[in-house]
Formats: sequence, C-alpha cells, structure tokens
Amino acid sequence: MPPRHIAATCAAVTALGALVLTALPEASAAASPVPVDAPSAARTLGADTPAPAMLRAMQRDLKLTEAQARTRLENEAEAGSRAGRLQIALGKRFAGAWVQGPTSADLTVATTDAADAPAIAAGGAKAAVVRHTLADLKAAKSKLDRAATAATALAAPVRYIDVRKNRVTVQATSRAAGDALVTAARIDGTLAKVKVSADRPRTLHDIRGGDAYYIEDIARCSVGFAVTKAQKQGFVSAGHCGDAGDSTTGFNQVAQGVFQASVFPGHDMSWVAANSNWTATPYVKGEGGQNVQVAGSAQALVGAAVCRSGSTTGWHCGTIQQHDTSVTYSEGTIDGVTRTTVCAEPGDSGGSYLSGAQAQGVLSGGSGDCTRGGTTFYQPVNPVLSTYGLVLKTNAAQAETPGTPAPTGSWVSGRVYDTGARVTYDGVTYVCLQAHQAQGVLRPAATPALWQRA
Repeated sequence: MPPRHIAATCAAVTALGALVLTALPEASAAASPVPVDAPSAARTLGADTPAPAMLRAMQRDLKLTEAQARTRLENEAEAGSRAGRLQIALGKRFAGAWVQGPTSADLTVATTDAADAPAIAAGGAKAAVVRHTLADLKAAKSKLDRAATAATALAAPVRYIDVRKNRVTVQATSRAAGDALVTAARIDGTLAKVKVSADRPRTLHDIRGGDAYYIEDIARCSVGFAVTKAQKQGFVSAGHCGDAGDSTTGFNQVAQGVFQASVFPGHDMSWVAANSNWTATPYVKGEGGQNVQVAGSAQALVGAAVCRSGSTTGWHCGTIQQHDTSVTYSEGTIDGVTRTTVCAEPGDSGGSYLSGAQAQGVLSGGSGDCTRGGTTFYQPVNPVLSTYGLVLKTNAAQAETPGTPAPTGSWVSGRVYDTGARVTYDGVTYVCLQAHQAQGVLRPAATPALWQRA
C-alpha cells in the first residue's frame, strides 16, 4: 500500500433569443441564429428543473432566495451558450467570459479589440476590452508551470488564469517566492501578479456521487460520478485515492470493485470498475441524502454557482473562481484543475461537483474547512471521461429511445467535445458551443445550447 493511503482518515476529499453577430472583424465565423422553436439552453441542460436539495444548499451557502437560486441556474445555462457563440465569433481575440451578480444576470465577454464591443452587446453580453488574449494567458501559465520545480512549487503552490482581471495569478507563501517563480518563467510582467497567502492546499484524503467508499480497508474517499465502459459499470474519483489494482468497498462495507486506472500527481483522476452487485445511477447525493440528477457535463463559466457532495461534510455550494489552475501539494503538482469557493474537509476527496444538473468534476484538494470556509480544487470530469473512454451516467442517456437509428456523420455519442469543435450530423456541420460529453438525446440538431450550425 503506497504511503498516500496511510493517512488515518484518507476520506479523500462535489429566454435568451437568437444571436446574430455582425461587424466582427476577422471573425472566424458568424453565429447562426437559434431556431425559434428550439428548446432553451436551461431546458436542454436541465437547469429549469433543479433538485430541491441543490436549491436549499444554494440558498444557505450563496445567501439566495429560492427564486434567486432558480433564476441563477437558468441564467448560467443560457450564458454558457451565449459565451460559446461569442468565443467562436471572436476567434483569437477572445479573452475569456464570466457571469456575475446574485442571479448571474450579467454575462461579460472579453476581447482585445474595442471594435468587437457592439457585436458582443448584440450577442447579449457586456464587453470588456483587455490587453491579453486567453491564448496569451494560457501560454504564460504554461511557462510558470514549467518553471515550477519540485522545490519551488510548494512555496508557490497555486497558479491560475484570472479572466476577470486578465492576468495569471501566482499564489505564494511569500512575495519573494512568487517573484522568483515569475522571474524564472521569463514572462511579461504585465501578465502575472503575485498573491501572498499562508494557505497550503492539501489532498483531502480521508454508486452515487458523494457516497463514501473505502480503499483496501485503510482509506476512505468519496464517489465522484457513476460511469459505464462497454458492459462495465463503475465511478470516477480522485487519483490520489488509490492505485490501479487496489480494491474498494462501498459505503456499506460491501465489496465493491477495483481501481482500473489512476493518475496522481500530474492530474488527479481515477476510475473504479464495480462488481455485479453494484449498479451505476445518474445521481449525486444531495442535502439530506436526497438524489440530485445528473443531466450532462457541460462546463460552467467562471462565476457560476457550483455545489459539492462529499462523504464527510455532505452538500455545500460556492462559485467557480478560475479554470485551468495548477496547484502543488506535498505529493506533487497537478495541472488543469478548477478553483472554487466551496468548502471541503478530509474524506470529501473524489466527491462530485455539480453546476445545476451538469457534472463539473471531482474534488482534488484545498485549504480551510467547512467551519471557517475555504478554497477547493476539482479535477474537471470531461478530461477523465475522455482519458479513460468512459460514459457519464445521466438521465439524458437514459432518455434515449432503444433502437433509435444512429445518425450519419462524424458526431459520436460518448465523445468529449471542446468549444469550437466541428462535427457533421445528418449532412449538416455544427460547431460546439460548450465543452461536454455527447450522449443520449443531446444530439446537435436538438441542442442549440450546445451546438450551432456552422
């Protein structure tokens, strides 16, 4: 048993109208109008029918009324589609998007060209004219990650792209440590800012998302999301919870399955294949043990509400702060995680993060606790599904009518698509608006929240 399992409580830490964009100089493509009779993004993504447990937790943790929580989820679903259309139209000038306000009523899209502002406004968003493109920020962060050695990374453990401030932030234990990393990375000083913090993220060591499971009768973690692979059923979780070949038992101490693959550090992902006594379900454990349905895996925007389920602290909510974050634990560095304001404690690791009905990721680690609050990081779920060839268990997949003829074209159910990906479906070309796993009834012709005609 590797040392990472020896920690005693390794309960290892989850009515927008048509958009017609014009006057975008050098735009890669003009956004296609949404069909008048098309379902709203909120309906497509399940945000119009939120689980009562999610609404209660959002009211408690985000200080919202029930009506505000409902409105926020719908606004965020619609904003994701708008942002995707604008990102595609802006092309290389795109510099990020985010929502803000109690009900996420305000969508902002950043560009490096002021001439884009009228078209962004026409697309239903506020324009922010900034200096650096998102591609520039990603390149700068990559340099920081490469410059962070095993010795220096622990002194500057968190590095992320802050689209709202159009910069890369280095969170370090001292100003000197942060400045040293920025200097070593040789990046433009206008791109990076050092934030001094005593917080030291740690892996929160310690088949329904959020339920406990045990590894080799020594460690405890939390189930992320139920998945399938061909005839196998199982779940995804954090990589630091176990190694390939380790056996697991469920929350009830009944033999459950075996880790098929695990990566940590570098990334923090794993998946467990369950035995025939366990059935994968499209649910996450919500407040009071109630089931919260999973409808898909469309990636939420910065600023969006997100709720986490874990076997130690249960159901808690917060907001997404930054995507594409790098964080260094004592065990090593992981890249590509998402930083949030959701609290967590040891034992919650591996647990589920949901935005509305959309799966976002599995808990990796963080700092603080659920008494005084904290910061947590999750491994996005779409890369886990893509890496291991898994299909997320969702109610959308279950809604598929058996025997439905497969469409012609390059679109493939079960494949993870990123924003801007192009596919053909029954002779028509579509462009992906929001990163997600294609499955079930979420086909391009029926989901303008996820796909637009090219």
